[in-house]
Amino acid sequence: MVKPQVIPYDVQGSGQERVLLLHHWFAGRSSFDGMRAHLDGDAYSYAFVDCRGYGEAIDTEGDFTMDEVAGDALAVADHLGWRTFSVLGHSMGGMAAQLMLLNAPSRIRSIIGVSPVPASGLPLVGEAWELFTGAEDNPGNRKAIIDSTTGGRHDDAWLDAMVSSSMGQSSPQAFRAYLDSWSRTDFHVRVQGNPARVFLIAGAHDPVMGAEALQDTWLRWYPNAELEVLEDAGHFAPEEAPRALATAVERALAGPD
Repeated sequence: MVKPQVIPYDVQGSGQERVLLLHHWFAGRSSFDGMRAHLDGDAYSYAFVDCRGYGEAIDTEGDFTMDEVAGDALAVADHLGWRTFSVLGHSMGGMAAQLMLLNAPSRIRSIIGVSPVPASGLPLVGEAWELFTGAEDNPGNRKAIIDSTTGGRHDDAWLDAMVSSSMGQSSPQAFRAYLDSWSRTDFHVRVQGNPARVFLIAGAHDPVMGAEALQDTWLRWYPNAELEVLEDAGHFAPEEAPRALATAVERALAGPD
């Protein structure tokens, strides 16, 4: 296993409440760019991280596993001097966030999962597996996945922009290796009954990690989990509904009235 290291990141805001954000499989930390203008930097400090093989870390070598993402993210928190903080994990980032919780339970104040992959992984078989594995170097496969996981609601221009960003921000090697890790890792027995505060945000048009899937996994295993559904989003809420997502995130961080 590669030793954890401080990977590229940037911080927005200067608030006392701290949040570290982990991106999805298709793009690096720039996937959160749309929601930045809607975040409260006076109340919160947000650290946006590029996983190895993405964005500014596209040439960083590694094993490209969820354990590695979790270790690197904790190294970033150490570098920032953050003793405690919340973690927002989008899609595969949601799996890594849970490993951070298991590795450093006293440091994680809460997890916010945005269409998050559960601790059981996401088994893909047959044609679905072929579609996902072929997405390593095939823009058409990436477009088909993005289209299907957002409910077929977006036009070619939007889809093509997502694909172009994805191809430019991820190394094929990392992209392919992370797929094996987030789809085929299963540690759900380790999180069953975990008392952590968990806030789940699903897109109403997400057929993969929508409300039903989260109810069958996350909500069964985390007794203090809550779920909110965004009506105008599929799997890629940061890009599809950035203002609504930012509002939901800060509502979750603020906790009960």
